[in-house]
Formats: sequence, C-alpha cells, structure tokens
Amino acid sequence: MPRSRDEQRRQQLLDAVIETMAGTGIGDRSLRDIGAAAGTSHRMLLHHFGTREELLLAVVQEVERRQSARLTELPEDQAESAHALWAELRDERLRPFERLFFECYARGAQGEEPFTRLHPASVHDWIAAVAERAPEGVDDTLIRLGLAVTRGLLLDLVATGDSEQVDAAYARFIEMVVAATGA
Repeated sequence: MPRSRDEQRRQQLLDAVIETMAGTGIGDRSLRDIGAAAGTSHRMLLHHFGTREELLLAVVQEVERRQSARLTELPEDQAESAHALWAELRDERLRPFERLFFECYARGAQGEEPFTRLHPASVHDWIAAVAERAPEGVDDTLIRLGLAVTRGLLLDLVATGDSEQVDAAYARFIEMVVAATGA
C-alpha cells in the first residue's frame, strides 16, 4: 500500500533526524535544536511526532527496524553471521543510537510512556527475525540468550569504550554457542 504524503514527509523528517543524530547525538537537545539541525522546524517535528519523547521512540524503532532488516544480508554460516552482525552493531557510528536505545529502554522499563511501547516488541521482534534464519535445533531460548549477551556487551561498550575486551567476550560467547549447538 503506498504511503500518504503525510507519511512520506514523516519518514523524510525521521531520516533527517537520524542522519543528524549520527553526527551529533541528541542528548538533552530541544526539539527546536533538533529541528534546526535536521533542516526543519520544531513545529514540523511536533506535527509529525507529537512530542520529543515520541520522536526519540520513533528514532529507536526505525534504527532497530533497519538493523533487523540487515539480517537477511548476513552470511549463511551461523558463526560468520554472528560475527558480521556484531561488527555492524559495535560500529562507533551507532553509539549515539545505542545510547538512545538504552535510555529509552530503561525509561520504558520504569513504566514511562511512550517508551513502554519498546517492551516486549524490542525483544520478541528480534527473536522472531533471528529464528527465521536459525538452523534447526536453535530454539528461542538460545536466541534470547544471544540477544541478551549482545545487548549487554553493547551496553558495556557504550559505558566503558573497552572494545578489545567486549569484542573478546563476544567472540568467546560465539565459540561457546558453536560448541554447544554444532552450528
């Protein structure tokens, strides 16, 4: 179904905000500031997103959607696929989005609207997307564990910047999964 003109404009604004964030992050910037940096006005952001919080949530959801869509482009070999996905997720250019994800996720876990909409979809959607590509014998429990380890290591990376140790931990985890599943 084709998008309406309003939906297209909303997506264009969201893309512009995401591009802006990639370079500067959002932090505690006002909608006025975000709009100016993205080449629009705060009024247009309010029109299309309602509130600053709704805009932040839309950014997180769009980045998550884009990352999930990349799963189909990964190598068939499960270990190679895991390492390729990790290389993408740990890319420094994603740090502003990872920080925002964890902030929004924590706010949702505290029951703060609109961030509660991240739960449980941000878990179940990833499990479903990975399950579609997983070899036989890899169940949702193992996929959930992989998601938890990946997110935990990303949080560690965002907090400490210790990429060497975080990368080593991820590699060790994949070794353990391969040894346990033969995948």
